[in-house]
Amino acid sequence: MKIVVLDAYTLNPGDLSWDRLGELGELEIHDRTLPEEMAERCKGADAIITNKALVTRETIENLRELRYIGVTATGVNIVNCEAASERGIPVTNVPGYGPKSVAQMAFAHILNLTQRTAHHANEVSAGRWASCPDFCFTDFPLVELDGLTLGILGYGTIGKETAGIGRAFGMKVIAHSRSLKENIEGEVEAVSMDTLFGQSDVLSLHCPLTPETDRVVNSENLAQMKSSAFLINTGRGQLVDEEALANALNAGHLAGAGLDVLSTEPPSPHNPLPQAKNCFVSPHIAWATYAARKRLLAATAKNLRSFIDGKTANVVNGV
Repeated sequence: MKIVVLDAYTLNPGDLSWDRLGELGELEIHDRTLPEEMAERCKGADAIITNKALVTRETIENLRELRYIGVTATGVNIVNCEAASERGIPVTNVPGYGPKSVAQMAFAHILNLTQRTAHHANEVSAGRWASCPDFCFTDFPLVELDGLTLGILGYGTIGKETAGIGRAFGMKVIAHSRSLKENIEGEVEAVSMDTLFGQSDVLSLHCPLTPETDRVVNSENLAQMKSSAFLINTGRGQLVDEEALANALNAGHLAGAGLDVLSTEPPSPHNPLPQAKNCFVSPHIAWATYAARKRLLAATAKNLRSFIDGKTANVVNGV
């Protein structure tokens, strides 16, 4: 079996081993693959492994030996699953490899917004503490999380992990989700979308991107939020109307935002959010802890092993 990994670097920049995949066949690894390189690199492949490299209908139809497509992520929108199904090619993903890591990043942004840790550390490096007449200084009001309301949009595995951390800080947790029909005593209060936006002191997005949630953070919903509230997005960039959020931040209608995702990645130079007031953007790295990447690579190999053994594991297109 010839196995081609199309964009290996983000998953494994050199600190993990490809041995488990290598045991399954002839392994060819590429750090990155441009669209114009796809056809040549995939020629003769029985299995291709991708993260963000697009696997189009044309690619699938032209690769006559292709029998398997593995995605090193949960979302599979980069693969034309319909074309794969028509040829009887299973498409697999890896769910559940990083909930703790993503929830951890959500709170990294929350704590940065409430404590302004990065800002104050930078100011100490710049000499401001050494020249301060007092034993401490603060440039922003510091916010205690205990007693505040944490709103969760989307109460799946990552949403639940984030909620658990919030409760550990003494926060009240409310959530809106298709799967959350009623309150869970001692855990979460189920609320309407309007209540979620209106009552949250911190609103964290963990819902899938669907036609209903596309740009759910828009001018209308932002107008319902407290001016003291913070917005966190470690989900999908398209959940946010970026122009509307930038306007709300710059006008002081929202206290701050912590984002790990944007609608286009890497972002356009014209994206208003990296330069917006009190907006902090990390480069889509919530998933990328060593522990999460190790689980992801192991699960990717396990998915392919199951296919070789004639079994079904994490197939998303029903083949």
